Amino acid sequence: MLNIVSPQTIYPLGDGVISSQSWFGSARAMRELILKESFRAHVGHIGSGLCIVEILEALFSKIMKIDSPSDQDRDRFILSKGHAALALYVTLYFKGWITAEQLSTFCGNGTTFGVHPEPQTPGVDFGTGSLGQGLSFATGAALAARWQKSKRRVFTVMSDAECNEGSTWEAVMFAGHHKLSNLCAIIDMNKQQAFGYTKDVINIPNIKDVWNGFNWDVYEVDGHNIEQLVKTMSSLNFSEGRPHVLLANTIFGKGVSFMEGQIKWHYSPLSEHDLAQALIDVSKS
Repeated sequence: MLNIVSPQTIYPLGDGVISSQSWFGSARAMRELILKESFRAHVGHIGSGLCIVEILEALFSKIMKIDSPSDQDRDRFILSKGHAALALYVTLYFKGWITAEQLSTFCGNGTTFGVHPEPQTPGVDFGTGSLGQGLSFATGAALAARWQKSKRRVFTVMSDAECNEGSTWEAVMFAGHHKLSNLCAIIDMNKQQAFGYTKDVINIPNIKDVWNGFNWDVYEVDGHNIEQLVKTMSSLNFSEGRPHVLLANTIFGKGVSFMEGQIKWHYSPLSEHDLAQALIDVSKS
């Protein structure tokens, strides 16, 4: 019988290896916690979280300027693909903004740490989960920063399937027209969604040209290469010009051999045998 203990026991903050102040390079540790907490809570959406680990790590450890989640002039973050909230909670734990006890209530009775993020959580600015809405939130936040003459920037992580949503393209057109250069969208290009592979549901083969045609600066990156993610986002001009979008190529279920690229792991929870194998896989990654 596997013993699933508190995340603080597994990765205590301030232990000299991983701390709330310096955790760059801890993708493996993040994946282990995602797996263990999803198993404990017996919930799915595991593959969706595993594939954005490096994106979240790059944003929260190197890119975003947030001294405190209560700082009014902080950069804003929206997890548009809200079903990957566990990956965000694990990120906030390593950031030091939520406790081990809070993380261990994931999907429990009375918790605010549900399958989708809620704004009561430190570091969560917008509740999300209705796909196709996150970029609209981000666009509004970017416009508000401009009106308030604030230097804060706005980052949103979207799924590629959200490019099937009409509301996404309304926000794309609006942001491009108004040249919201303080806005950056990162699209998790894992190439699949709940009921099939994206190319079979609604294919957008020229997606780079489409975003560029709506007056966005477009970059293609390896979504699992933290150094490339950091270098690309650090080079963006957030003061003037066009909004930015990163097409981040990722592998759904990254790090777990039987999960990578498999549709069933959009929803399925882990068995004890699955967890044991998944942890072995991640330990080798």
